[in-house]
Amino acid sequence: MSTLFARAARKGAQEQVRHVRVVRHDAARGRVAEVYAQVEREFGILAPPVILHSPVPDVLAAVWMTLRETLVATGRADRAAKEAVAAAVSLGNRCPYCVDVHGMTLYGLVRGRDAAAVADGRLDAVADPRVRAVATWARDLGGPGRRPLPLPAAEAGELAGVAVVFHYLNRMVNVFLGESPFPPGLPARARGGLMRVIGRSLRPNSLRHREPGASLPLLPAAPPPGDMSWAAAAPTVADAFARAAAVVDAAGGRSVPAAVREMVVAELADWDGAPPGLGRSWTERPLAGLPDADRPAGRLALLTAMASYQVDARVVEEVREGGRDDASLVELASWAAFTAARHVGRPA
Repeated sequence: MSTLFARAARKGAQEQVRHVRVVRHDAARGRVAEVYAQVEREFGILAPPVILHSPVPDVLAAVWMTLRETLVATGRADRAAKEAVAAAVSLGNRCPYCVDVHGMTLYGLVRGRDAAAVADGRLDAVADPRVRAVATWARDLGGPGRRPLPLPAAEAGELAGVAVVFHYLNRMVNVFLGESPFPPGLPARARGGLMRVIGRSLRPNSLRHREPGASLPLLPAAPPPGDMSWAAAAPTVADAFARAAAVVDAAGGRSVPAAVREMVVAELADWDGAPPGLGRSWTERPLAGLPDADRPAGRLALLTAMASYQVDARVVEEVREGGRDDASLVELASWAAFTAARHVGRPA
């Protein structure tokens, strides 16, 4: 990557993040610098959905680790299937930013018509039966229509890992990024052409061999959580999620009031993944049981977990009014998003 392009890409990525101030590339030290180096080396740019976590270095490492060891690392499942899962999960979570990014990558890996059909949510129109099958499975995973993935266990474990990662990332992106990585006002016709051109340019990097496990040294080993048995047949994925879960659980203990954690877990236990409501009035009942001081944090956590597309600037501002800094805000949202993603990925 040329120095000029690298600087421009870093500046653009850093400026996309809202609500928190990311650690800038030239100020990164320690674990943040190590993660940034891996992300640039393997993605080509500092991906905004990753670097938005930089106010909390161990959470940044956890997110990169789970993303890298599922989507990026070479494994049993091919990259086209993984990108189809990422795009389809993002469709289901109403995360247009991630649909654009992973639909664009898909253009370099499958027929253009199939990539366009996945990005548009027209899964029945996908001609490639494998891409259609994994995309349909991924779209339905978070809702009442979920079904087992009819693939060998190791391959299914990797794709389930991609799906769980994107149930997490979609929620964080909806809170901390805009609707698209493209400039506002870009015409639809130009957008499609740009996606095709960029997708083809990304193909060599997307198909490059990436050794599994390279990110694991970023965090200490941890015991595997019982609700992640879906990863058992993919040991590197299971290891990455175990390390990440320990970090995010600790972040929740620091920054999410106990009453809020209990409320979110209780609401998720009864949730089948269907949209909870058009407005935010559905949050009032569970929030009524919280102490007044915890309600802003409770509202952000509940919305992030169950309807992240409903989070707006005012919801975040109300949390900020309680004196939270960037790290605490990221930890609050990260715990809620990860808890919801674990709920989605639980064994059926």
